[in-house]
Amino acid sequence: MTPLLATDPAAAFGQFVLIGLVSGLLYALIALGYTMVYGIVELINFAHGDLFMLGCMLCLQVCLAVGALSEADAGTGPAVLAIAIMLLVAPVFCAALNLAVDRAVYKPLRTAPKLAPLVSAIGVSFIFMNIGLFWRGPTDISFPKLLLGETNLIEGSGMGFTTKDLMVVLVTIPTMIGLTLFVRYTSLGKAMRATAQNPTAAQLMGINVDRVIAATFAIGGALAGVASVVYGLYFNSVNYQMGFQNGLYAFTAAVLGGIGNIPGAVLGGVVIGLIKALGGAYIGAEWSEALIFGILIVILLFRPNGLLGARTREKV
Repeated sequence: MTPLLATDPAAAFGQFVLIGLVSGLLYALIALGYTMVYGIVELINFAHGDLFMLGCMLCLQVCLAVGALSEADAGTGPAVLAIAIMLLVAPVFCAALNLAVDRAVYKPLRTAPKLAPLVSAIGVSFIFMNIGLFWRGPTDISFPKLLLGETNLIEGSGMGFTTKDLMVVLVTIPTMIGLTLFVRYTSLGKAMRATAQNPTAAQLMGINVDRVIAATFAIGGALAGVASVVYGLYFNSVNYQMGFQNGLYAFTAAVLGGIGNIPGAVLGGVVIGLIKALGGAYIGAEWSEALIFGILIVILLFRPNGLLGARTREKV
């Protein structure tokens, strides 16, 4: 039992809830890329987690290039420059890489049986993982602490909510809202919805389906790039295997919330974050993953399409 849990159970519970919400929003940010691609082409892009990992490796390379390497650099010119470059370069890099994979691997398999692109996505995932291994090696690497001041924003409550936690909230929630509005109201978003509903009919109506799918992969990759910047600044540690576990949680979040549903991905991420934090605190960290997937199974038994997923006709 932690000291906080022993002295103030209410404050401890609130702290674990805050931890779960923040970690859940991080999973949700990664899950948005999964749900974008699946919502349009019904492809479970298992390489997405490792694409996110490569984005983290690139962010670390940016820090090395501009000389922002330690906590002492936080708030200085090199740190601000590094963050600005990361926010520009990582989304572009991940979007371009995701688009290239779509063109080289997934596009030729559009009309193949669904198992073929699924297995190909797993293969791409292993390729990305090995690129990360050759790039930065097998060990954990410290990511520079570039954010100035980890001030507790709820001082006196017995709980901690820092500026880093606030950063996660201020990135994920507006991203979800902006993405939802983009898909609902823009011409490209309408073309995406038409393609998702019936690609053949969309093409007959003059929509360039290949261009829509390419844009979807680019946006999904850019979301992975944004997630990589936030993750690196928050956890300050990266390794070549991080994409597998975080990608698994993110994919589970997308399924739990209703894969293809943008608010559902965020809801699923928050639910998984809360289960992981509270389960780890009150049951044991060694049981947290079993608890997550056990609850996932129970929820899907009653809601096969996810918490916010709508019943749709299976497309063949």
